[in-house]
Amino acid sequence: MTPDKIIVTIVGLAGIAFTYWFFLGKREKEVAVSDSSVDIIVEGGYSPETISIPKEKTTKVNFIRKDPTSCLEEVVLGDFKIRKYLPLNQKVTVELTPQQTGEFTYSCGMNMYHGKIIVK
Repeated sequence: MTPDKIIVTIVGLAGIAFTYWFFLGKREKEVAVSDSSVDIIVEGGYSPETISIPKEKTTKVNFIRKDPTSCLEEVVLGDFKIRKYLPLNQKVTVELTPQQTGEFTYSCGMNMYHGKIIVK
């Protein structure tokens, strides 16, 4: 192999490794709700993106929207049959009392941004 082919091969493999790490290697950070409420900041997505809550205990999930993007002006918790409008810079509380364990997703109104609720 010539030196230029070796360089192209190495750069290609590095590009593949970087792409894998950037898109698939990110680990979501799960935040355990220790008290009965948790704040989720809505700004370019949801932060924290993943929360864990206890089964059969009422938990208040407070969404605080700081992003003026119209996509994020609504949150949809499909498994709980909840859809809430999120006014800018105001706290909107959703009370959840899950009856079964598992992973439940939520999203923006356009289904572009996602989060997860893990019930333990």
